[in-house]
Amino acid sequence: MPLLDLAILALIQGITEFLPISSSGHLILLPALTGNEDQGVTLDVAVHVGTLVAVILYFWKDVAIAFRGGLSLLTGRLSAPGAHLALALIIATIPAVVFGLFLAVTDLNDAMRSITVIGWTMLIFGVVLYWADQVGVEERTAEQWTLRHAVIMGLWQALALIPGTSRSGITITGARLLGYERKEAARVAMLMSIPVIIASGVVIALDIPPGNAQVWRDAAIAAFLACISALIAVALMMKFLERVSYTPYVIYRVILGLILLGIAYT
Repeated sequence: MPLLDLAILALIQGITEFLPISSSGHLILLPALTGNEDQGVTLDVAVHVGTLVAVILYFWKDVAIAFRGGLSLLTGRLSAPGAHLALALIIATIPAVVFGLFLAVTDLNDAMRSITVIGWTMLIFGVVLYWADQVGVEERTAEQWTLRHAVIMGLWQALALIPGTSRSGITITGARLLGYERKEAARVAMLMSIPVIIASGVVIALDIPPGNAQVWRDAAIAAFLACISALIAVALMMKFLERVSYTPYVIYRVILGLILLGIAYT
């Protein structure tokens, strides 16, 4: 793949993965709107790995706590530091895994990869995010994340398997309705993304055919660029949320959704 196309793919994935505007929707739209061939599963995995590294680097303290907590869970020490966070992340991931298996078995994944679906989900879930952000109080932090809230947010996260929904957007929506502060809602959403990205990356990786050196070179470049762009996007968004709401992202979603629906129905 030409270097420019690799850079565009990586930048789109990196910027949109953690912003509430749907990375999968943009990646599906890229070949549809540019006329280029689909980037293929190898590059899909590569850019997901890049964004995974980015979120781990940015939230490394939380990730370290959750990792140590996960080791404690394996030894039965449920009250150890970090065990609660690790357990909550596991619980929050289960609904997405179950729904993902259902979509795979029923072959609904391919059926939903259309401009029409993405247009409607961009529009509808953008409005839902705006509503949740306006009515949700700001009284909880990530440290107050309960197992009950992990279940609820996990169910919200499962909806992100519908293209255009936005994994971060829908989990932030759930968190705001539960009363988490704007920045803390994003923090919980980012942490929830780690096991989901790992799970989806493993599933996609199973379909990777044997490749040549050129394919793996492209994958390495895409992963690196996606990581850098994702780090910048996350840092800017977290800083941005100290002063303003999610409304700018909602406006973008609504405008893009209306444009896509206009294209789809004409």
